[in-house]
Amino acid sequence: MTPSDKNMSLHPYRTIWVLAWPQVLMMVFHFLIGAVDVKVAGILNAQVQAALGMISQVMMFFLVVAIAMANGAVAAISQSVGAGMTVRVKRYVGLVLLLALGLGFLIMALSFPIRGTLLDALQVNPEIRDITRYFLEIYLLVTPFYYLLLITNAIFRSQKQVMQPLYTMVLITVLNAIGDLGFGLGWFGMPNLGYKGMAWATFAAIAGGSLLNLTQLMRQGLVSRASFAPWRWVRRATPYIFKVAWPSALMSMVWNSGYLVLFALTSSLPIGSEAANVVLAGLTVGNRIEALLFLPAFAFNMTASILVGHWLGAGKPDEAKRFGYRILAIGMVTIGAITLVLWLFVEPVTGYFAADAAVKDAGVSYLSWNMAAVPFTIISMLLGGAFNGAGATILNLGIFGMAIWFVRLPLAWWLGHETMQSADGIWIAMFVSQLIQAIVIFFVYHFY
Repeated sequence: MTPSDKNMSLHPYRTIWVLAWPQVLMMVFHFLIGAVDVKVAGILNAQVQAALGMISQVMMFFLVVAIAMANGAVAAISQSVGAGMTVRVKRYVGLVLLLALGLGFLIMALSFPIRGTLLDALQVNPEIRDITRYFLEIYLLVTPFYYLLLITNAIFRSQKQVMQPLYTMVLITVLNAIGDLGFGLGWFGMPNLGYKGMAWATFAAIAGGSLLNLTQLMRQGLVSRASFAPWRWVRRATPYIFKVAWPSALMSMVWNSGYLVLFALTSSLPIGSEAANVVLAGLTVGNRIEALLFLPAFAFNMTASILVGHWLGAGKPDEAKRFGYRILAIGMVTIGAITLVLWLFVEPVTGYFAADAAVKDAGVSYLSWNMAAVPFTIISMLLGGAFNGAGATILNLGIFGMAIWFVRLPLAWWLGHETMQSADGIWIAMFVSQLIQAIVIFFVYHFY
């Protein structure tokens, strides 16, 4: 056992917190990006808010391959770090960078010509179609930069360098806020471009952050000629990345396509198109506020991936499992406290982001059910992160896929469209699916 490993074993909770707090703070800045977007969209009008929420879910669908690649990178690099194989670390860095950039450009090229068909599939209401189409076009253009951002953040995290992604997120937050307020609302003497300015603000922020990360990797020597291994090594190393990534990619597709179907179910509720747009805007607002809980959970998810991958690479599977439970305990206490505070102030917080009273009511309804499900969400996300670090992404695929497609969506359709004929039926379906998902993943982790 190395001195570093011994120190982690002697001070496990300190180790977890040292890795977690910068990632939690990074997620706070991630929340601020979404919060500014939703606030500015709400100032413009409810149609922009509804379009933004719809296209944000579409963008997550386009990023599934990058997220999968990031999981593969964390598993491969963190296990290589734990085993002390420095040459392999550098070669994996070069490999995942090339794969991510190539796939980012490929997805952009394939998706741009069918953007109209995508909007038809989502049943986008005519009132918001033009706005949604413009967001989609600009977000597709920024896809390669987004891929570069996600994979470089994963490279830093896998080596326990959690401060650089934080600095990058601060830069992105500042650039996005200036762009939203300036080009979206005409502040600071900038031209008032409305929702078009918001879209280009996102482009500039993501591009700036990804280039900063790439520059730092080059300065550290992690991206150099030695990072790009001979074809013989690439041919042998790529299958492991693929083994971890393909279930993760499929799981992300299952997850995000499930959310797109959920948005479509919400948009097509039997309550009239105008009322459905209000509910959709409330869902958008609720989603962004929920990020106050969801994003810190994702920070602990990433911490679990790092430490579980490290201990497995060091040949200590029992220690890896113990760290998973420790991270779950810390996450439950931390995120539970944040949830309690948000519960006490949910109406004024929602009202701040929703200028329309009806949109506010829809957002509060959504948040009430999803905050009640937070303990189950924490279990799923944190233990899912442990599976990512172990390279066992196939388990996440099976569990999350079952919960979404066999529980959430059928129940959402039955309650929302047939039984209750209201958005409450959809929110209840989300709660039930998270409960079942948490029970299954905890059972599998305990006996895996």
